[in-house]
Amino acid sequence: MLSRTSVFLKTINIHGCRFASQLFYDRYGDPLEVIQLQNESIETNSLKADEVRIGFRASPINPADINQIQGVYPVKPKLPAIGGNEGFGIVEEIGSNVSSLNVGDHVIPAASGFGTWRSEAISNENNFYKIDKRIPMKYAATLQVNPCTAYRMLKDFVELKEGDTVVQNGANSAVGRCVIQIAKILGYETINVVRKRENIDELKSELESIGATKVYTEEEFLKNSRSIKSRLALNCVGGRNSLGIASTLQQNGIMVTYGGMSKQPVQGATGPFIFKDIIFRGFWMSSWYEKSAKNQELKGKRDEMYSEIADWIVLKKLVKPKVVLRQPEEYKEALKDAMETAGIKQLFVFDDNKN
Repeated sequence: MLSRTSVFLKTINIHGCRFASQLFYDRYGDPLEVIQLQNESIETNSLKADEVRIGFRASPINPADINQIQGVYPVKPKLPAIGGNEGFGIVEEIGSNVSSLNVGDHVIPAASGFGTWRSEAISNENNFYKIDKRIPMKYAATLQVNPCTAYRMLKDFVELKEGDTVVQNGANSAVGRCVIQIAKILGYETINVVRKRENIDELKSELESIGATKVYTEEEFLKNSRSIKSRLALNCVGGRNSLGIASTLQQNGIMVTYGGMSKQPVQGATGPFIFKDIIFRGFWMSSWYEKSAKNQELKGKRDEMYSEIADWIVLKKLVKPKVVLRQPEEYKEALKDAMETAGIKQLFVFDDNKN
Protein backbone atom coordinates (compact mmCIF):
# COMPACT_ATOMS: atom_id res chain seq x y z
CA MET A 1 0.00 0.00 0.00
CA LEU A 2 1.03 3.55 -0.63
CA SER A 3 1.10 6.40 1.83
CA ARG A 4 -2.08 8.08 2.83
CA THR A 5 -3.34 10.84 0.55
CA SER A 6 -5.69 13.71 1.19
CA VAL A 7 -6.83 13.75 -2.42
CA PHE A 8 -9.07 10.98 -3.70
CA LEU A 9 -7.75 9.35 -6.86
CA LYS A 10 -10.06 7.21 -8.97
CA THR A 11 -8.57 4.03 -10.32
CA ILE A 12 -5.89 5.09 -12.80
CA ASN A 13 -3.13 3.51 -14.87
CA ILE A 14 0.48 4.66 -14.45
CA HIS A 15 3.28 2.87 -16.27
CA GLY A 16 1.41 -0.43 -16.43
CA CYS A 17 0.25 -0.35 -12.82
CA ARG A 18 -3.25 0.48 -11.58
CA PHE A 19 -3.94 2.47 -8.43
CA ALA A 20 -7.23 1.97 -6.58
CA SER A 21 -8.36 4.00 -3.59
CA GLN A 22 -9.73 2.28 -0.50
CA LEU A 23 -10.85 3.05 3.03
CA PHE A 24 -9.33 0.42 5.29
CA TYR A 25 -8.59 -0.36 8.95
CA ASP A 26 -5.89 -2.54 10.51
CA ARG A 27 -7.29 -2.60 14.05
CA TYR A 28 -10.70 -2.39 15.68
CA GLY A 29 -11.82 0.80 17.37
CA ASP A 30 -13.46 4.18 16.83
CA PRO A 31 -14.02 4.49 13.04
CA LEU A 32 -12.89 8.12 13.15
CA GLU A 33 -9.54 6.96 14.48
CA VAL A 34 -8.88 3.66 12.71
CA ILE A 35 -10.18 4.23 9.16
CA GLN A 36 -7.52 5.37 6.70
CA LEU A 37 -7.67 6.40 3.04
CA GLN A 38 -4.92 4.85 0.93
CA ASN A 39 -4.15 3.98 -2.65
CA GLU A 40 -3.29 0.39 -3.46
CA SER A 41 -1.23 -0.62 -6.47
CA ILE A 42 -2.76 -3.35 -8.63
CA GLU A 43 -0.80 -5.07 -11.36
CA THR A 44 -2.47 -4.93 -14.75
CA ASN A 45 -3.26 -8.22 -16.50
CA SER A 46 -3.24 -9.92 -13.09
CA LEU A 47 -6.63 -11.64 -13.29
CA LYS A 48 -6.75 -15.35 -12.56
CA ALA A 49 -8.98 -17.52 -14.73
CA ASP A 50 -11.93 -17.43 -12.30
CA GLU A 51 -11.59 -13.79 -11.24
CA VAL A 52 -13.30 -10.57 -12.26
CA ARG A 53 -12.32 -6.93 -11.87
CA ILE A 54 -15.07 -4.71 -10.48
CA GLY A 55 -15.16 -0.93 -10.58
CA PHE A 56 -17.24 0.14 -7.59
CA ARG A 57 -19.54 3.09 -8.22
CA ALA A 58 -21.10 3.75 -4.80
CA SER A 59 -21.10 2.26 -1.28
CA PRO A 60 -23.11 3.39 1.77
CA ILE A 61 -22.21 3.55 5.45
CA ASN A 62 -24.59 1.28 7.37
CA PRO A 63 -24.82 0.80 11.16
CA ALA A 64 -23.40 -2.71 10.69
CA ASP A 65 -20.31 -1.21 9.02
CA ILE A 66 -19.68 0.97 12.07
CA ASN A 67 -20.15 -2.00 14.42
CA GLN A 68 -17.83 -4.12 12.30
CA ILE A 69 -15.05 -1.53 12.49
CA GLN A 70 -15.61 -1.28 16.24
CA GLY A 71 -15.15 -5.07 16.47
CA VAL A 72 -18.61 -5.79 17.92
CA TYR A 73 -20.30 -7.22 14.80
CA PRO A 74 -20.56 -11.00 14.22
CA VAL A 75 -18.95 -10.73 10.75
CA LYS A 76 -15.25 -9.99 11.32
CA PRO A 77 -13.10 -9.79 8.16
CA LYS A 78 -9.44 -10.67 8.50
CA LEU A 79 -7.40 -7.55 9.34
CA PRO A 80 -6.33 -5.38 7.67
CA ALA A 81 -9.79 -5.04 6.13
CA ILE A 82 -11.60 -2.66 3.80
CA GLY A 83 -14.73 -1.08 5.25
CA GLY A 84 -18.25 -1.50 3.91
CA ASN A 85 -20.55 -4.48 3.37
CA GLU A 86 -22.86 -3.08 0.74
CA GLY A 87 -22.26 -1.39 -2.58
CA PHE A 88 -22.73 -1.43 -6.32
CA GLY A 89 -20.16 -1.96 -9.05
CA ILE A 90 -19.74 -2.76 -12.73
CA VAL A 91 -17.74 -5.66 -14.17
CA GLU A 92 -14.81 -4.19 -16.08
CA GLU A 93 -12.77 -7.31 -16.89
CA ILE A 94 -13.25 -11.08 -16.57
CA GLY A 95 -10.90 -14.07 -16.38
CA SER A 96 -10.77 -16.77 -19.04
CA ASN A 97 -12.94 -19.26 -17.11
CA VAL A 98 -15.58 -16.86 -15.79
CA SER A 99 -19.07 -18.01 -16.80
CA SER A 100 -21.57 -16.23 -14.53
CA LEU A 101 -20.63 -12.62 -15.34
CA ASN A 102 -19.81 -10.51 -18.38
CA VAL A 103 -18.10 -7.18 -18.86
CA GLY A 104 -20.66 -4.44 -18.23
CA ASP A 105 -22.79 -6.42 -15.76
CA HIS A 106 -23.98 -4.57 -12.68
CA VAL A 107 -23.17 -6.41 -9.46
CA ILE A 108 -23.34 -6.28 -5.68
CA PRO A 109 -21.36 -8.39 -3.18
CA ALA A 110 -22.74 -11.90 -2.75
CA ALA A 111 -22.20 -11.84 1.03
CA SER A 112 -21.32 -9.56 3.94
CA GLY A 113 -17.73 -8.77 4.81
CA PHE A 114 -16.40 -8.23 1.29
CA GLY A 115 -15.26 -4.63 1.76
CA THR A 116 -16.93 -2.14 -0.57
CA TRP A 117 -15.38 1.20 0.37
CA ARG A 118 -12.96 1.12 -2.57
CA SER A 119 -12.87 2.13 -6.19
CA GLU A 120 -11.86 -1.30 -7.50
CA ALA A 121 -11.77 -4.96 -6.49
CA ILE A 122 -10.41 -8.15 -8.04
CA SER A 123 -11.95 -11.35 -6.71
CA ASN A 124 -13.55 -14.69 -7.59
CA GLU A 125 -16.69 -14.38 -9.68
CA ASN A 126 -18.68 -16.18 -6.95
CA ASN A 127 -18.17 -13.22 -4.62
CA PHE A 128 -20.50 -11.07 -6.74
CA TYR A 129 -24.18 -11.23 -7.62
CA LYS A 130 -25.61 -9.78 -10.82
CA ILE A 131 -28.46 -7.27 -10.57
CA ASP A 132 -30.75 -5.53 -13.05
CA LYS A 133 -29.00 -2.80 -15.05
CA ARG A 134 -32.16 -0.69 -14.93
CA ILE A 135 -31.66 0.05 -11.22
CA PRO A 136 -30.26 3.59 -10.74
CA MET A 137 -27.08 4.08 -8.75
CA LYS A 138 -28.55 5.23 -5.42
CA TYR A 139 -30.99 2.33 -5.38
CA ALA A 140 -28.38 -0.22 -6.50
CA ALA A 141 -25.86 0.84 -3.86
CA THR A 142 -28.45 0.39 -1.10
CA LEU A 143 -30.30 -2.63 -2.50
CA GLN A 144 -28.65 -5.46 -0.59
CA VAL A 145 -29.63 -4.64 3.00
CA ASN A 146 -32.68 -2.50 3.72
CA PRO A 147 -35.27 -3.27 1.01
CA CYS A 148 -34.32 -6.95 1.06
CA THR A 149 -34.59 -7.15 4.86
CA ALA A 150 -38.08 -5.64 4.66
CA TYR A 151 -39.04 -7.92 1.78
CA ARG A 152 -37.95 -11.13 3.51
CA MET A 153 -39.62 -10.28 6.82
CA LEU A 154 -42.90 -9.56 5.05
CA LYS A 155 -42.67 -12.73 2.95
CA ASP A 156 -41.11 -15.44 5.12
CA PHE A 157 -42.73 -15.52 8.57
CA VAL A 158 -46.50 -15.13 8.24
CA GLU A 159 -48.69 -15.90 5.23
CA LEU A 160 -50.26 -12.48 5.03
CA LYS A 161 -53.39 -11.70 3.06
CA GLU A 162 -54.43 -8.42 1.49
CA GLY A 163 -55.80 -6.15 4.19
CA ASP A 164 -53.79 -7.76 7.04
CA THR A 165 -52.06 -5.47 9.50
CA VAL A 166 -48.32 -5.31 10.18
CA VAL A 167 -47.08 -3.39 13.23
CA GLN A 168 -43.52 -2.08 13.46
CA ASN A 169 -41.38 0.13 15.66
CA GLY A 170 -38.41 2.13 14.39
CA ALA A 171 -40.61 3.03 11.43
CA ASN A 172 -38.42 5.99 10.50
CA SER A 173 -35.40 3.74 9.92
CA ALA A 174 -34.31 2.80 6.41
CA VAL A 175 -35.74 -0.71 6.85
CA GLY A 176 -38.91 0.71 8.38
CA ARG A 177 -39.47 2.96 5.38
CA CYS A 178 -39.01 -0.03 3.06
CA VAL A 179 -41.51 -2.04 5.13
CA ILE A 180 -44.09 0.73 4.70
CA GLN A 181 -43.64 0.90 0.93
CA ILE A 182 -43.48 -2.84 0.22
CA ALA A 183 -46.44 -3.53 2.51
CA LYS A 184 -48.46 -0.96 0.57
CA ILE A 185 -47.49 -2.59 -2.73
CA LEU A 186 -48.56 -6.00 -1.39
CA GLY A 187 -51.83 -4.67 0.01
CA TYR A 188 -51.07 -4.75 3.74
CA GLU A 189 -51.88 -2.10 6.34
CA THR A 190 -49.04 -0.79 8.51
CA ILE A 191 -49.18 0.64 12.03
CA ASN A 192 -45.91 2.47 12.60
CA VAL A 193 -44.32 3.54 15.89
CA VAL A 194 -41.69 6.31 16.09
CA ARG A 195 -40.05 8.33 18.87
CA LYS A 196 -41.58 11.68 19.73
CA ARG A 197 -39.56 14.60 18.32
CA GLU A 198 -39.94 18.28 17.49
CA ASN A 199 -40.92 17.69 13.86
CA ILE A 200 -43.28 14.80 14.61
CA ASP A 201 -46.15 16.13 12.47
CA GLU A 202 -43.79 16.54 9.52
CA LEU A 203 -42.45 13.01 10.01
CA LYS A 204 -45.94 11.53 10.25
CA SER A 205 -46.95 13.25 7.01
CA GLU A 206 -43.81 12.03 5.28
CA LEU A 207 -44.33 8.38 6.30
CA GLU A 208 -47.99 8.55 5.37
CA SER A 209 -47.02 9.94 1.96
CA ILE A 210 -45.04 6.76 1.21
CA GLY A 211 -47.85 4.46 2.33
CA ALA A 212 -48.08 4.28 6.13
CA THR A 213 -51.63 3.52 7.28
CA LYS A 214 -51.08 5.12 10.69
CA VAL A 215 -48.09 6.63 12.50
CA TYR A 216 -47.98 6.87 16.29
CA THR A 217 -45.46 8.14 18.78
CA GLU A 218 -44.60 5.58 21.48
CA GLU A 219 -46.93 7.34 23.91
CA GLU A 220 -49.79 7.48 21.40
CA PHE A 221 -49.31 3.84 20.54
CA LEU A 222 -49.68 2.72 24.15
CA LYS A 223 -53.04 4.50 24.32
CA ASN A 224 -54.29 2.85 21.11
CA SER A 225 -52.62 -0.56 21.14
CA ARG A 226 -55.61 -2.48 22.55
CA SER A 227 -57.65 -1.71 19.44
CA ILE A 228 -54.88 -2.87 17.06
CA LYS A 229 -54.91 -6.48 15.83
CA SER A 230 -51.87 -7.73 13.92
CA ARG A 231 -50.49 -11.00 12.61
CA LEU A 232 -46.91 -9.77 12.19
CA ALA A 233 -44.87 -7.37 14.33
CA LEU A 234 -41.40 -6.15 13.34
CA ASN A 235 -39.06 -5.07 16.14
CA CYS A 236 -35.78 -3.18 15.84
CA VAL A 237 -35.93 -1.38 19.19
CA GLY A 238 -36.47 -3.87 22.04
CA GLY A 239 -37.38 -3.02 25.63
CA ARG A 240 -40.86 -1.78 26.51
CA ASN A 241 -41.39 -0.79 22.89
CA SER A 242 -41.17 -4.45 21.81
CA LEU A 243 -43.65 -5.40 24.54
CA GLY A 244 -46.09 -2.88 23.13
CA ILE A 245 -46.06 -4.06 19.52
CA ALA A 246 -46.07 -7.75 20.62
CA SER A 247 -49.29 -7.08 22.55
CA THR A 248 -51.12 -6.53 19.24
CA LEU A 249 -50.40 -10.05 17.95
CA GLN A 250 -53.37 -12.34 17.39
CA GLN A 251 -53.52 -16.15 17.46
CA ASN A 252 -50.28 -17.66 16.11
CA GLY A 253 -48.91 -14.19 15.42
CA ILE A 254 -45.14 -13.68 15.10
CA MET A 255 -42.85 -10.88 16.20
CA VAL A 256 -39.61 -10.73 14.24
CA THR A 257 -36.65 -8.94 15.85
CA TYR A 258 -33.97 -7.64 13.48
CA GLY A 259 -32.35 -4.94 15.63
CA GLY A 260 -32.02 -3.63 19.17
CA MET A 261 -31.59 0.14 19.08
CA SER A 262 -32.57 0.60 22.75
CA LYS A 263 -29.94 -1.99 23.80
CA GLN A 264 -32.63 -3.45 26.11
CA PRO A 265 -33.92 -7.05 26.11
CA VAL A 266 -36.91 -8.00 23.98
CA GLN A 267 -40.04 -8.11 26.16
CA GLY A 268 -43.26 -10.08 25.87
CA ALA A 269 -46.26 -10.72 28.14
CA THR A 270 -46.72 -14.29 29.43
CA GLY A 271 -50.43 -14.63 28.60
CA PRO A 272 -50.18 -14.31 24.80
CA PHE A 273 -47.44 -16.98 24.72
CA ILE A 274 -49.76 -19.43 26.45
CA PHE A 275 -53.21 -18.55 25.17
CA LYS A 276 -52.46 -17.16 21.70
CA ASP A 277 -49.40 -19.31 20.94
CA ILE A 278 -47.47 -16.32 19.66
CA ILE A 279 -43.89 -16.75 18.48
CA PHE A 280 -40.80 -14.54 18.77
CA ARG A 281 -38.24 -14.97 15.99
CA GLY A 282 -35.02 -13.28 14.94
CA PHE A 283 -33.85 -12.32 11.45
CA TRP A 284 -30.42 -11.41 10.07
CA MET A 285 -30.17 -10.67 6.34
CA SER A 286 -26.47 -11.63 6.23
CA SER A 287 -27.29 -15.11 7.50
CA TRP A 288 -30.05 -15.49 4.91
CA TYR A 289 -27.61 -14.60 2.12
CA GLU A 290 -25.09 -17.12 3.43
CA LYS A 291 -27.73 -19.85 3.39
CA SER A 292 -28.91 -18.88 -0.10
CA ALA A 293 -25.41 -19.49 -1.46
CA LYS A 294 -25.73 -23.16 -0.47
CA ASN A 295 -29.43 -23.75 -1.18
CA GLN A 296 -30.90 -23.72 -4.69
CA GLU A 297 -34.43 -23.00 -3.45
CA LEU A 298 -33.23 -19.95 -1.54
CA LYS A 299 -31.11 -18.87 -4.51
CA GLY A 300 -34.27 -18.91 -6.60
CA LYS A 301 -35.99 -16.78 -3.98
CA ARG A 302 -33.05 -14.37 -4.04
CA ASP A 303 -33.30 -14.00 -7.82
CA GLU A 304 -37.07 -13.48 -7.53
CA MET A 305 -36.61 -10.90 -4.77
CA TYR A 306 -34.08 -8.84 -6.73
CA SER A 307 -36.24 -9.03 -9.85
CA GLU A 308 -39.40 -7.94 -8.05
CA ILE A 309 -37.69 -5.08 -6.23
CA ALA A 310 -36.09 -3.95 -9.51
CA ASP A 311 -39.51 -3.79 -11.14
CA TRP A 312 -40.89 -1.74 -8.25
CA ILE A 313 -37.96 0.68 -8.55
CA VAL A 314 -38.41 1.09 -12.30
CA LEU A 315 -42.16 1.62 -11.82
CA LYS A 316 -41.36 4.26 -9.14
CA LYS A 317 -43.22 2.34 -6.44
CA LEU A 318 -40.22 2.74 -4.13
CA VAL A 319 -39.02 6.24 -3.33
CA LYS A 320 -35.37 7.16 -3.86
CA PRO A 321 -33.22 6.35 -0.79
CA LYS A 322 -32.36 9.34 1.39
CA VAL A 323 -28.61 9.71 0.95
CA VAL A 324 -25.84 12.28 1.13
CA LEU A 325 -23.21 11.82 -1.59
CA ARG A 326 -19.64 11.80 -0.30
CA GLN A 327 -16.25 11.62 -1.94
CA PRO A 328 -13.98 9.15 -0.09
CA GLU A 329 -11.64 11.91 1.05
CA GLU A 330 -14.60 13.20 3.08
CA TYR A 331 -14.64 9.96 5.07
CA LYS A 332 -14.20 11.56 8.50
CA GLU A 333 -17.20 13.85 8.01
CA ALA A 334 -19.20 11.00 6.48
CA LEU A 335 -18.44 8.62 9.36
CA LYS A 336 -19.24 11.28 11.95
CA ASP A 337 -22.58 12.06 10.33
CA ALA A 338 -23.38 8.35 9.92
CA MET A 339 -22.89 7.79 13.65
CA GLU A 340 -24.88 10.86 14.68
CA THR A 341 -27.69 11.13 12.12
CA ALA A 342 -30.50 8.62 11.63
CA GLY A 343 -32.68 8.31 8.54
CA ILE A 344 -30.15 9.60 5.97
CA LYS A 345 -27.34 7.41 4.63
CA GLN A 346 -23.85 8.62 3.82
CA LEU A 347 -22.98 7.28 0.36
CA PHE A 348 -19.39 7.12 -0.90
CA VAL A 349 -19.35 7.78 -4.66
CA PHE A 350 -16.48 6.53 -6.82
CA ASP A 351 -17.45 8.08 -10.15
CA ASP A 352 -19.32 11.09 -11.52
CA ASN A 353 -22.72 9.35 -11.84
CA LYS A 354 -25.13 11.21 -9.54
CA ASN A 355 -28.38 9.45 -10.56
